[in-house]
Amino acid sequence: MTVFGIFNALKSSNLISWKSTGRLQQTIAGCIERSGKTLHSGEVSRVKICPGYAGEGRYFEFQSKLVSASIDFAKVSPLCTTLCKDGISVRTVEHLLSALEAKGVDNCKIEIENLDCGSQEVEVPIFDGSARAWVEAIEQVGLKEALDQHGVNGEKVAPYLNEPVHVWRNDSFIVAFPSTKVHITCGIDFPQVPAIGCQWFSSAPLDDSFYAMQIASSRTFCIYEEVESMRAAGLIKGGSLENALVCSSSEGWLNPPLRFPNEPCRHKVLDLVGDLSLFARNGSQGLPMAHIVAFKGGHALHADFARCLSGII
Repeated sequence: MTVFGIFNALKSSNLISWKSTGRLQQTIAGCIERSGKTLHSGEVSRVKICPGYAGEGRYFEFQSKLVSASIDFAKVSPLCTTLCKDGISVRTVEHLLSALEAKGVDNCKIEIENLDCGSQEVEVPIFDGSARAWVEAIEQVGLKEALDQHGVNGEKVAPYLNEPVHVWRNDSFIVAFPSTKVHITCGIDFPQVPAIGCQWFSSAPLDDSFYAMQIASSRTFCIYEEVESMRAAGLIKGGSLENALVCSSSEGWLNPPLRFPNEPCRHKVLDLVGDLSLFARNGSQGLPMAHIVAFKGGHALHADFARCLSGII
């Protein structure tokens, strides 16, 4: 898709304008295939990421059906982000999409299948609870210029804020300010769990190397006292001390050491990058060019912010 075609396909709201990044769209230079246990269902799934055409963006293929990695198909489910279309659901997509967005994989096909059952729902493997496995796989195969089906490359464009934007739910909020670079500041607050407490982390600015070194390896976390209620709700069936940090309100971390003193806060940045990648269209950048400040965010609030940028809410 030519740069003119991309600009025509992307509709600006009053809040954003799509502008050229001065770079060409990229895809992976070879296929990536990984299998592993999933966090919530506890089943095993296999993912194969294949090079994509310029202008196609990122999309999943499950049971011969396609669903774009787009906010249009995002459904916030408990403790993860799910893509739903035509009766199928692809669950826990945020870590994989975070790595693809941050590492500049603008176009790719993500084939995914259950290895344990024939359900209409599938989940991305959790690995160690971070995005490190995906980043390492992307770096191993490398990137190449993405071409369309006619052999033509595509300009990469990005959403630029025209004015400050904010969304909130109770005492949680995301506010973004126009900027020439992507910069994320994130805060969390768990007063009932002293070992976590209130933490802040800020990227300076966020690029692929900073992400790989400072964010990708941060793991998901949970509160020990909430584990049984989550499992009773059908969640974290595949959760373990090998794929999540677990913290007790009285005893502190049950599986130290942490990779960073503020690893939980960094993981929230990882999730935010993955969820905002759903704003991408036609091989564009999903993350807005902005200084984004998030406090006590989560998947539902991230989705609200992406929909706000789209002019939906």
